[in-house]
Amino acid sequence: MKQGTLIVFEGIDGTGKSTQCGLLAKSLSEMEVPNIALAEPTRGAWGMKIRKLLSDGRQGISPQEELSWFINDRKEDIEKNIMPALKENIAVLMDRYYFSTAAYQGALGLEPDQIRLENEKFAPVPDRVLIFLTSPEKCLERIESSRDQKSAFEKLDYLKNVQKIFKSFSGPNIRFIESVGSISDVHEKVLAATDDLFDFGLKL
Repeated sequence: MKQGTLIVFEGIDGTGKSTQCGLLAKSLSEMEVPNIALAEPTRGAWGMKIRKLLSDGRQGISPQEELSWFINDRKEDIEKNIMPALKENIAVLMDRYYFSTAAYQGALGLEPDQIRLENEKFAPVPDRVLIFLTSPEKCLERIESSRDQKSAFEKLDYLKNVQKIFKSFSGPNIRFIESVGSISDVHEKVLAATDDLFDFGLKL
């Protein structure tokens, strides 16, 4: 049975991944490819606990406990949203997935590869992982100019470590995208990185 395509947008905040996730959804809709854009943490009970952590700070929550919240949130998301859509042959676009968990919790001292392996025991492996790269300094500038308040995770040294872990990921489904230039320039890179999955008819 044909199953939908799972594409994941990863990278530290400020790389433009969320914008590009929305633009790919728009391009697919224009091609009449059924798609759904989802984001983690979700708006479910576990996801809202994580979002509160992002805004208020960790306040004594251990990295291991935090990791368990992300896993619980993801299991719920897979059951309620991701797998039902994939089974309906819908393209699922994820703004963050378990690669983010591995990178962010890895930067707190946990083992990134182990987190990835643990997630892949229950989470569908993406057809394509787009990891967006921009200098952490530039990302912080973008965050500060677009928001009143940074999240508790947005400290320069920490983000440098997170990005270093993102850069260490490898696999046939992974593509790195330098998110420099205009939004439309980066969107062209996204189309090129997923053209084999959807045949956008690019003249490259």
